[in-house]
Amino acid sequence: MSVAERGPAVARTLPPAVSVPARRPSPSPAGAVVVIAPLLLTIASGLWGIRRKNTMWGDESVTYELAHRDLSQIWRTAQHADLVHALYYAVMHEIFGLFGGGLLTLRLPSVLAMSVAASGVGLLGLRLAGPRAGLLAGLVFPLLPQVQKYTQEGRSYAMVCALVAWATYALVVSVPQRARWRWAVYGSTMLLACLLHEFAVLALVAHGVTLAVSRVPRPVLKAWSVTAAGVVAGLLPLAIRSAGQSGQVSWIDGPVRLPGVLAVAAVGVVCAFTPLKARGPVRLSVLAVPIIVLPGLLLLIASLVKPLFVDRYVLYSNIGIALLLGACMDHLHRRQRSSRIAWIATVAVLAALVPPGLSLGLSLRTPESRTNDATAIGAAVRKEGRSGDGLLYLSGQHRILTAADPEDTRLLTDLALAQDPVSSNTLAGVELPAQDIAARMLEFDRIVAVRAARAHTLTTPQEKAKTNTLRRHFREYGTTHVNGARVTVYVRDDN
Repeated sequence: MSVAERGPAVARTLPPAVSVPARRPSPSPAGAVVVIAPLLLTIASGLWGIRRKNTMWGDESVTYELAHRDLSQIWRTAQHADLVHALYYAVMHEIFGLFGGGLLTLRLPSVLAMSVAASGVGLLGLRLAGPRAGLLAGLVFPLLPQVQKYTQEGRSYAMVCALVAWATYALVVSVPQRARWRWAVYGSTMLLACLLHEFAVLALVAHGVTLAVSRVPRPVLKAWSVTAAGVVAGLLPLAIRSAGQSGQVSWIDGPVRLPGVLAVAAVGVVCAFTPLKARGPVRLSVLAVPIIVLPGLLLLIASLVKPLFVDRYVLYSNIGIALLLGACMDHLHRRQRSSRIAWIATVAVLAALVPPGLSLGLSLRTPESRTNDATAIGAAVRKEGRSGDGLLYLSGQHRILTAADPEDTRLLTDLALAQDPVSSNTLAGVELPAQDIAARMLEFDRIVAVRAARAHTLTTPQEKAKTNTLRRHFREYGTTHVNGARVTVYVRDDN
């Protein structure tokens, strides 16, 4: 007989139910692994061959030289050139002040920034597709060729990539939560990325498309629109002012390294057709594909008016590629009925990919992986020049190629220089009038000339005076070819 059948008197004799406090589930280690494993892998990859045989290329030498100037000098220089990188130079100035201005200090901030980006990619994958997809995406990210290259670059692109990754994570978190402070975090992170490099604003466009396609509630779209407007408003003064310095990208005569970008992006987009897991209002593929496609596409469209496409300007598109590759591998793993078969397939793929990957990794860590080698150029000038020789740059803007080590040119006389870069608050100094350059050249019997390998036709009066005087009064004595330039010794015809 049940308790109910025996009556309420018996039921009253039973002891009352004991109230046991609900226990919170112990935190899963998945989140920590997704953050830490990509971080450590990126640091290891970044430290591997970070010195590149103690060489530095031209853009890094600009960072090195400007970051050693005072903050006031950096600001004054930015009024003439490189305003788009002024914030980065100021950050590096402070880092140099704290840790010294050596080659490792130049590149370590990029290693750390890309490591933070890898953790952000992992968390994005975890949030959108689960722990395994997040872990795989975070581990794939530092192995992508572009990411490996710019992890060891003394420029702003790794920092921009990290900020875009975490801004994207803040966006994904803000969609269901809708808290104002979350949108403030998203907006401030995106604005900081844009102030480090203007083309980060193209990621903002990709985010807007993601939200539109995801059909999020109207209040979410409104919150994003207000935040995006704030980012654009904060960026606008820099964009307007830096537009007057557009001549600095005149060296871009067509898309730079576009085929490689398209090949990697195509692999990522193909993965988007895989039926992936969805764990929220924003689907992983709907987030990743716009980040991969839109920034590069918009730059290519703008290049119809003025060439602007350079692969590193949209480095953050690799965030989307890593997310799709990680989620695709997770999908393939889940489809296997036997985990043993899945692991055998994974090992087979790794066995096929690791040797080419190591070969690529080795090549990216050589001086030849960059378009020039400023260290080799300076060494060639020191080797070919004699004490008292004249020094000539064709053109003058390439003076920065020997600025990293003043000892390379200390014994030579810069024939065209009227005011040095630091005192003139410029990148390459101020040159004399054309007639004065020609007159000074005729005072020397030997001249060492530095000419970039892909130099444009020299059309300014100063450059014409240099080339005409060399042609009429000097003959070539010998030329040393180095990565990105050639160093030629000229002697007077009457010698």
